[in-house]
Amino acid sequence: MGEEDDCRCRPLGFLLGLPFAVIALVLSVVGIVIWIIGTVLSCLCPCFVCCAGLANLAMDLIKMPIKVIRCFIDQIPC
Repeated sequence: MGEEDDCRCRPLGFLLGLPFAVIALVLSVVGIVIWIIGTVLSCLCPCFVCCAGLANLAMDLIKMPIKVIRCFIDQIPC
């Protein structure tokens, strides 16, 4: 257990990022709905190529809460 182990546990960054992560979690639920609709449309009709891009955007929305928490944790110095 060195100094690097101490830097991994940053509860202040986690607590500061938590409200923003909750908002991002709501957006990720919207992303899940968009992803499901985009996937179904692109499977039903291949001419909906734009739905693939929409599905990729939705995947970014789904991953957003984790990115937000990591961003806040990384901003707090050891």
